[in-house]
Amino acid sequence: MTQIKGLCDKKFEKVNEAFERCFEQHGDVGASCAITLEGEYVVDIWGGYLDSDRQKAWEENTIVNVYSTTKTMMALVALVLADRGELDLYSPVCRYWPEFARNGKEMIEVRHLLSHTAGLSGMDEIIEGEDLYDSEKMVNLLADQEPWWEPGSESGYHALTQGYLVGEVVRRVTGRTLGHFFSEEIAEPLGADFHIGTHKGHWSRIGSLIADFETPQFEETETDSIAYRTFRSPLVRTSASKTDAWRLAEIPAANGHGNARSVVRAQTPLANGGSAFGVDLLSAEGASRIFDEQSNGEDLVLGFPVRFGMGYGLNREDLLMGPNKHIAFWGGWGGSLVLLDQDSRLCISYVMNRMNSDTTLGDLRGFQLVQAAYQCLT
Repeated sequence: MTQIKGLCDKKFEKVNEAFERCFEQHGDVGASCAITLEGEYVVDIWGGYLDSDRQKAWEENTIVNVYSTTKTMMALVALVLADRGELDLYSPVCRYWPEFARNGKEMIEVRHLLSHTAGLSGMDEIIEGEDLYDSEKMVNLLADQEPWWEPGSESGYHALTQGYLVGEVVRRVTGRTLGHFFSEEIAEPLGADFHIGTHKGHWSRIGSLIADFETPQFEETETDSIAYRTFRSPLVRTSASKTDAWRLAEIPAANGHGNARSVVRAQTPLANGGSAFGVDLLSAEGASRIFDEQSNGEDLVLGFPVRFGMGYGLNREDLLMGPNKHIAFWGGWGGSLVLLDQDSRLCISYVMNRMNSDTTLGDLRGFQLVQAAYQCLT
């Protein structure tokens, strides 16, 4: 059996058992799980290996690329700026980024970027490789592009473009890149070991992702569909995560590096009225903005119903992540997941290195951990 290390409160033993099953039944190689309740860690566990050969152990400070779980950090930045009065989520994007007001995008609001309803889920120009790391090129192309559907009318998952769009708004508002703002205003005060743009000093503890596929796997075969076009450009390959260029770049929708402890550390304030670990990150009202519903229906890209709030997925009957009303969540390509519950003041994360090809937004492994956590609360 895989040796599980770390902290697990006796009340949450079912979580530890579910974590063990991730290895014994679901093929995990290396992973971590963390939970806070009322702002205090009750679970902080890890186990397994960094490599498919199982030669290097997953350590307490191991970090990996969590793909779209990064989006929750990007959303947190926007919520903090809104709470400070520096960003109006209901204002047109062009108020902050004038060049964006081209080709039918004049009325797109910041909230549309956060809720995947802006109509810019992919790019007309084929983008892959080194172009992904050229933020200036990416934002200029997006400023010129026409929306693929009526903005605000429905969601279509902005898998990679969301990071460039929100990132440029943050840069215009603060004069700092989103990664730098997150580091200086959120990660450092909270002590969260999470990085959007990961400096070389951290590379020795990065676990390589393990995948037997290179690009997103989806059933949609119509090459003119929004889903196909979204994943075709910008195109991300799993092998890119092992490169220096990917690690150094700031791609706020996809290339954050952390572990379950650091994901929970950053997101716990949102589960606790805006404050945690001695830091008043934002007001209770600011934290509750997550639940301003922006869309609710079948997503044009994902192909299943999603209810989006301000930057996070929200509970709905056919995608029920927990028993309470005020639950927000999101996951990353391959399986990582974070969930926060403002009713129970609970925050949960699961981060792993073996990627599941069947998901872009977390999978059964993380969901089983969430279920176990709620069982421990009853």
